[in-house]
Amino acid sequence: MLNEQFAVQFAHEWVYAWNSHDIDAIMSHYADNIHFQSPIIIRVNNDPSGTITDKQTLKAYFSKALGIYTDLHFELYKVLVSINSVVLYYKTINDMYTAEYMEIDEHGKVVKVCAHYSN
Repeated sequence: MLNEQFAVQFAHEWVYAWNSHDIDAIMSHYADNIHFQSPIIIRVNNDPSGTITDKQTLKAYFSKALGIYTDLHFELYKVLVSINSVVLYYKTINDMYTAEYMEIDEHGKVVKVCAHYSN
């Protein structure tokens, strides 16, 4: 079971990694057996499934996205905590609001993500 202290620390470290554009720091949060869904995958990877299921492909996708969105910055608003998951609610590029549902394994690594966006 996740506790609020872990979730908040995780969220701040995750946002810091993204805002630093440090791909290795970003990837350190994800498990090898990741299942990642995002409508941005459709746009960036031209993949209609919007899904990535391995860490190497996820790293390539993130690297490509960081190259496209060079001004990428996350502004964290809320961290919502459940039994084995968190939802991070934040603002990103073009003032777009994002909520990412993340399931976390027993090692503190993200194993599943569903990203949601709104303007």
